[in-house]
Amino acid sequence: MATWSAPGKVFLFGEHAVVFGKPGIAMAIKPRVYVTVRKARNPARVNSPYIESCFEEMGVTGSVYIHSQLPSSSGLGSSAAVTVATLFAINDEFNLKYDRNQLASMAYKIEKKVQHGRASPTDTYVSTFGGLVLIKDNKRRRMPPENFNIVIGNTLVSHKTTELVAMVSEFRKNNPLVVDPILDAIEAVTTRSMHNFHNLKVLGRYMDVNHALLEALGVGHPMLSRLVSASRAAGAYGAKMTGAGGGGCMIALCPKRSKSKVAGAIEAADGRAIITTIDTEGARKEGENGRENYLKARR
Repeated sequence: MATWSAPGKVFLFGEHAVVFGKPGIAMAIKPRVYVTVRKARNPARVNSPYIESCFEEMGVTGSVYIHSQLPSSSGLGSSAAVTVATLFAINDEFNLKYDRNQLASMAYKIEKKVQHGRASPTDTYVSTFGGLVLIKDNKRRRMPPENFNIVIGNTLVSHKTTELVAMVSEFRKNNPLVVDPILDAIEAVTTRSMHNFHNLKVLGRYMDVNHALLEALGVGHPMLSRLVSASRAAGAYGAKMTGAGGGGCMIALCPKRSKSKVAGAIEAADGRAIITTIDTEGARKEGENGRENYLKARR
């Protein structure tokens, strides 16, 4: 039996713009998906195309147990975390000897297949390697970690990333003179943010601007606006949607002393709050206490 876990992710800056070659910044977060794999000749069928594809890709059969701290369809990379953790657990249990880079590539291949070619390698990369990741020129590299205090607000409104990405692409196709300047502005905000990681008030202001630009692209939602406004009023430096928009989650950058207050404001506005920060580990073997940690995470 092998237990591995993998973190979720948020986009700090640049979502949607990265589809058009602009830079973006993503960050692995503490909530994780835990996956335990055990060799089995006749395992029970798992109702997940991601997990089924992991076993098919590896060419083995086994039973699998999953606990997720990440809500699905919320923009926090839950499917990528499931895929990554499952591949690492299979690789360990069956002693297949793939390295981390190979497993990251395999995870992206599986996500791309399940999502009919529309998956991004960013989610699986961040889940595999952890940390703060810059996406630029269709390449990803880890940046020095920053201990941002983040409160995630889940609107509890599900969305479909592929549909929202397609909608923005269609908007740009029909209105390039309107959309291209918005994408350029998102690029400028993302670039400037990298020079202000230690000036949280300025960084929060850039988050506010990024949120407004994403709303201008048409991917906002009333519940996102409600949670963003509540977070700012409760003392956040800044707040924005994260991921595709149209529901899902938002993030608030907070002073350490204000995390609980911001989380309370999100809950009072009918959202679900998660207080978190950066996860620098990426995919992680749970060790000899893996089963114990797995069960602890379930409680």
